[in-house]
Formats: sequence, structure tokens, C-alpha cells
Amino acid sequence: MSKGTVVLAYSGGLDTSCILVWLKEQGYDVIAYLANIGQDEDFEAAQKKAESLGAKKVFIEDVRAEFVEEFIWPSVQANAMYEDRYLLGTSVARPCIARRQVQIARQEGAQYVSHGATGKGNDQIRFELTCYALYPEVKIIAPWRIPEFYNRFKGRKDLMEYAEKHGIPVPVTPKAPWSMDANLMHISYESGILENPKSHAPADLYLMTKNPEDTPNSPDMIELEFRKGVPVKVSHLKDGKSKDTPLEIFSYLNEIGGRHGVGRIDIVENRFIGMKSRGIYETPGGTILYHAHLDIEAFTMDREVRRIKQSLGIRFSELLYNGFWYSPECDFVRHCIDKSQESVEGKVQMSVYKGQVYILGRESPKSLYNEELVSMDVQGDYDPCDASGFIKINAVRLREHHRLQGDMASKK
Repeated sequence: MSKGTVVLAYSGGLDTSCILVWLKEQGYDVIAYLANIGQDEDFEAAQKKAESLGAKKVFIEDVRAEFVEEFIWPSVQANAMYEDRYLLGTSVARPCIARRQVQIARQEGAQYVSHGATGKGNDQIRFELTCYALYPEVKIIAPWRIPEFYNRFKGRKDLMEYAEKHGIPVPVTPKAPWSMDANLMHISYESGILENPKSHAPADLYLMTKNPEDTPNSPDMIELEFRKGVPVKVSHLKDGKSKDTPLEIFSYLNEIGGRHGVGRIDIVENRFIGMKSRGIYETPGGTILYHAHLDIEAFTMDREVRRIKQSLGIRFSELLYNGFWYSPECDFVRHCIDKSQESVEGKVQMSVYKGQVYILGRESPKSLYNEELVSMDVQGDYDPCDASGFIKINAVRLREHHRLQGDMASKK
């Protein structure tokens, strides 16, 4: 008798294929779910493989458009960046993937969901917190945290032997000596030979971007148009090509950025579960958007609002990284950030070239920039004497600070 139905987040790879068969061994009916979130994948082959391994049903879901509109765009509005460098490509994809997994589980009356995330990583938290938030009654099967499973499969060799025994097709090409996660926003690389933080990334590691040394010798000049902090159009200033739907805009920016080697980083970050990890990321389109949005925001947003919004962006990035997209606090922060974007409107002209993004100019009907007021050649409405007040207030503060420091030093 079946123990119940489980919806498995399935990738078609060795790990989740073995998990699918193992779950059936444990007495579960398995529904395989694979999200098309922009990765380079043979979805038809993955579906046939899951069916051949005994999946009760297989769902191949194209979530690319909602990924951009409902997850990437809010991250762009927030200028989301974890620990000053990571644009959160994996973090922002997980709640999108898990949301659809939960929808399928509810639709199919499944009591369980399962995933193949490692017990040492952040993804287990991101998947599971989303599932619990959206389907509180669900039970989660996390094989890599079940002793019976991880003691049986201690490495790739054990998985390969299990696959051969159970007729699971195994990869015919050698596995790269690192792990990789790809979606529309980025590709991440970690583990294997990359675990030594001193080891340089091999030249053939990067799949989404060209080596900046091998990129074209002329830049791509583009213009990005924003409305309420969200990209609404991208235009090429030389060939006239333009895109105006979210998925097309982001895909086109990936193409431009990838051609010029934009968005590569190699970092050590702090995982939520309490360890440091080394990750290599390439985020071409996201990097272009980050610079463009930062520029138009500074041009149109009040200074004091921007200070508060910057702190909210940091908080949002931490919540997103740690898996709290569907928490009440993240919902509140997103609403505040969305409110801050009401006047973030206009166009930014940029040059993309040899791994870099250069801002060339910007314009906006809601600009707070006053050319006459700031001009060194025109007096305008500004009285230079007004600066005296700012100087006096801060001079008192600085004098008192250094006087106190001197008094303390003399007493030592």
C-alpha cells in the first residue's frame, strides 16, 4: 500500500533520478516536477527519463516569465546584493521554483514534497521555508538529511552503482569537477576543485559569458527605460533593435552582457547555516540592470528616502539569501521598497564593453537634478552664504570630537 504521493523537484540529473527511484522503494507514489527557469536543458528527454523510472506523473513547467516579473524585478528595484557582491541569482530562483511545486502538490492532493538539496547548503532552507509558508500542512522529505539515505550514498560512486543496478541512465560524459546551477539570471559554480579558495577557476568553467579578453573590440551602446523602478524597454543605440516585454528584456541583456564578459565574480560568502563557502557566479544581464537602476534611482529619488531605502535593500538581500521570501517581514520590506520606486522613471544610456558597464547619460521627467541650480556659471536661486550654516554646524561637532580625543590622550 502506498505511503502517499510526493512531488519531487526533479532535475533529470543523477542525484534526483536516484532519489526518484529511492522514494518509490520507500513506498511513495512520485510525481516529478521540473521547472524551466531558463537553464539549458533537454526537457523532453528529462520527462521521458522520469517516466521510465516510474514517475506517476511528470510536470514540465515554464516559469521564466513569472520568474522575471515577480522575482527578478523586485530584486532590481531593491538593488539586491548580498554581502556587497552577490546578485542572488540562485536565491531568487528558489521561491519561484518551490511555489509552483507547492501548487502542483495541492492540485494533485500530494501530502509530501521532496528535493535533492544538500544538507550543508542554503537551498534546503529556501525550498522548505517556501513550502511551509504556502502549504503549512505539507510534509517534506529531504533525503540528504535522512541517515538511511546519506549513509548509503556517501559519494558519486555509490550513486552510480545504484543507478546501474536500477536501470537509471547514467551520464556518458565525464562530470565536471565542480557543481553548477543555472537559471535565466545566472550560473553558479561551487564544490569540487573550487573548494580550495586559492585555486583559480579554470578558463573553460564559464558558460554564460565570454572571457573579457576575447570579447569584441567595439562596445554595445544601449538605453534602458524604467518606470516605477522596473525596466520597460531596452534599445540598442546603433542597430535600433529593441525589446519591451520582461522576458525579452532580460534575455537580451544576458546576450549583450555575455558577449562582453560582464558579471563574473569569485567570492567567499557566509551561508545561513553558519559556514563560509566559495562561489563563482556569472550574472551578465543582472549586472547591467544593477548599474542602470542604481543610476536612475540616484537621479530621481530624494536623498533621505534613498538612505532609508538603501538599508531596506540590504535587509531584503539578507532575507532573500536566507530563504525568507514568503515571510511577513520580507513582504513588508518589499512593499516599502515598491513605494520608494514611484518616481524612479527615466532612461539610462550605457556602454557595455570588455567586462565593464559604463554609464553614459540619463534623463527623466521626474529628475530632482536642477542644472541651473548646480551650475558654477549661473547664480540661480542659491545663496552661497547658505553653505556657512552647514559648515558651522559640522565644525562644532568635529572640534568637540577632536578636543575630547585630545583630553583622553593626555590623561593616559
